[in-house]
Amino acid sequence: MTASLSGVAVVTGAAGGIGAEVVRALVDAELPVALIDRDVPALWELAAELDAVGARVLAVATDVTDSADVDTAVAKVEVELGPIEYLVNAAGVLRSGPAAELSDEEWDTTFAVNAGGVFHTSRAVARVMVPRRRGAIVTVASNAAATPRMSMSAYAASKAASAMFTKCLGLELAGHGIRCNVVAPGSTRTPMLTALQGDAAERASVDGVPAAYRVGIPLGRIAEPTHIADAVLFLLSERAAHITMHDLTVDGGAALGA
Repeated sequence: MTASLSGVAVVTGAAGGIGAEVVRALVDAELPVALIDRDVPALWELAAELDAVGARVLAVATDVTDSADVDTAVAKVEVELGPIEYLVNAAGVLRSGPAAELSDEEWDTTFAVNAGGVFHTSRAVARVMVPRRRGAIVTVASNAAATPRMSMSAYAASKAASAMFTKCLGLELAGHGIRCNVVAPGSTRTPMLTALQGDAAERASVDGVPAAYRVGIPLGRIAEPTHIADAVLFLLSERAAHITMHDLTVDGGAALGA
């Protein structure tokens, strides 16, 4: 799989659980990688870790909710690393709670990062990919985008928006030789999951919560970040050369194929 990847990659949310694992997988494939995140301490820590093993990485502190900041970051990557061949939209936030109790700030922040961030970054990268008539974009969404979850309305709606935006972008860019796909993880062992209810969140994900109309995970385990990274790299690679506008769910069967 990794042999069919060549060129500069950009990963947003690079310092997060899934984002960092995607970065490591791309580095293992010997690609130059731009790390985009607004968590500066975590960003520098990851960059230092990778630099220590000889990886070619560029850390760019960026707020994906700010389109000007994103445009500046993309321009910096093009100058310092080279032409961008791959984009992975992995930046995301989770604000949970009953819909009637969500604050405006919680709703707006969720959409600003999960949907607005995907829009800003994909638009900026598409503008440099189109003249070169090549490239691949993968957005990390969620199985919640297609399966209603109690107390997850803002998150699910924002991920549904990012997924459909990515597919529409894929339709528009197909004629330019650019593929756009979605990876939809289910419960994954990351800080975002444990922030919900600690270890109880993992157990609830596996066993299900009948009172919340939520089935468990048929495979009997939550995903590891490497499982998501493997799916992302496949869709970026030439092994997926005839796949675009696809939504690949990686959730152990939790959404029952939805």
